[in-house]
Amino acid sequence: MGRIYNFSAGPATLPVEVLEQARDEMLDWNGRGSSVMEVSHRSKAFIKVAEQAESDLRELMAVPDDYAVLFLQGGATQQFALIPMNLSTPEQGVDYLVTGQWSKKATAEARTLRRVHIVADGASLNFADVPSRSSWDLSPDAAYVHYCPNETIGGLEFHDVPDVGAVPLVADMSSTILSRPVDVRKFGLIYAGAQKNIGPAGLVVMIVRRDLLERVQTTVPNILRFASHAKEGSMLNTPPTFSWYVAGLVFAWLKRQGGLGRIGEVNKRKAEKLYRAIDESGYYRNPVAPAYRSWMNVPFTLPDAGLDAAFLAEAAEAGLAELKGHRSVGGMRASIYNAMPEAGVDSLISFMADFARRHG
Repeated sequence: MGRIYNFSAGPATLPVEVLEQARDEMLDWNGRGSSVMEVSHRSKAFIKVAEQAESDLRELMAVPDDYAVLFLQGGATQQFALIPMNLSTPEQGVDYLVTGQWSKKATAEARTLRRVHIVADGASLNFADVPSRSSWDLSPDAAYVHYCPNETIGGLEFHDVPDVGAVPLVADMSSTILSRPVDVRKFGLIYAGAQKNIGPAGLVVMIVRRDLLERVQTTVPNILRFASHAKEGSMLNTPPTFSWYVAGLVFAWLKRQGGLGRIGEVNKRKAEKLYRAIDESGYYRNPVAPAYRSWMNVPFTLPDAGLDAAFLAEAAEAGLAELKGHRSVGGMRASIYNAMPEAGVDSLISFMADFARRHG
């Protein structure tokens, strides 16, 4: 079997060039006669990999010097607990904007640790739209405001950065990081699980303003402090070295594509043509308000859910995999991250049109 078009929401498809390089270097990395996975994270050879990855990420995202870049373990979900522990005291309130399942989960975790105030909740809109900005209730004395720029499950995405005043803005960018340029200075902290646009699962990339690192209380265990990881260059303990190495290959690949400006143009074009095919089909439907439709995760439904199984089976036969929607919402979902080639989106659109003709 040749390569399929993998529309998985994560772990997601990786650039073929990156996979080929990792394959070619698997047994003999840099002429060492061993894999990068078998090299000490404190060796000069791996430190060079780590430093190059950070340098390339800083270049891609124009990360200012007063921000630390961390490569951490634990997944983005672990950060749901670590962020309130690091950026606030037990006495402080924290603000959360709830626009989908992932921001809802982050809110629930924060509530076990801090006094959470809900800025706005899109549940009444079925997470298909964002409450009017004029209705948002921001706390001027909050330790931070947390939101999820792109909700992977529901396919709802902010196409601007919300203005929250002087309060630090914290963003779970797991499914949108590196998909287009972003002004890092508008954020106090950005974090992202790697398994969508960065590399293999097991790694979290964090970009955090250095002054915020000083907020952590001495009661927080050292291993859980962002400041401690920053001080040790993300090597306070053994990091996920293979994921870090592949992330570096992905950053280099993004630079070869022309950087985030260029990749953003491609992502916008991919998303627009898929939404256009859905809207004009008279057969498929996307539930999200057009102003908040995601470039990365495109959910859609068929007119008869009884045809879902047939759609998925026929799509798989056509080499279009992992299109089943999240179990909480059903339907279909096409995740079209950076590594999904435009040809894959074109193939999906062609298949969808043919399926509608045969089953409509």
